[in-house]
Amino acid sequence: MRKKAPPTKARRYALCIDAGEYENVDLVQRKVYEVWPDPEAERHGQIRVVDESGEDYLFPAEYFQLLTLPAGAARLFRRGRLRTHARSRRPAPKTRR
Repeated sequence: MRKKAPPTKARRYALCIDAGEYENVDLVQRKVYEVWPDPEAERHGQIRVVDESGEDYLFPAEYFQLLTLPAGAARLFRRGRLRTHARSRRPAPKTRR
């Protein structure tokens, strides 16, 4: 079940340190991912991550190292994510014949 995006202040970021069986499909090792709060999942050793599909899923917490970003860096991460998703929704340019 897809969760509603949390408020901006509640979002965190984590570095993927081990992609496990999800490598090259859902996660990329050494990439920073947005983490959404999910206290229930965290009690079970999992965290909710926005993966390569752009959707939020639960992954083992041991696959990630939570990061503490300065406010300016967190803002840049959010902007980059929004721009990336906006670009991916645009239709492909038409080719001329």
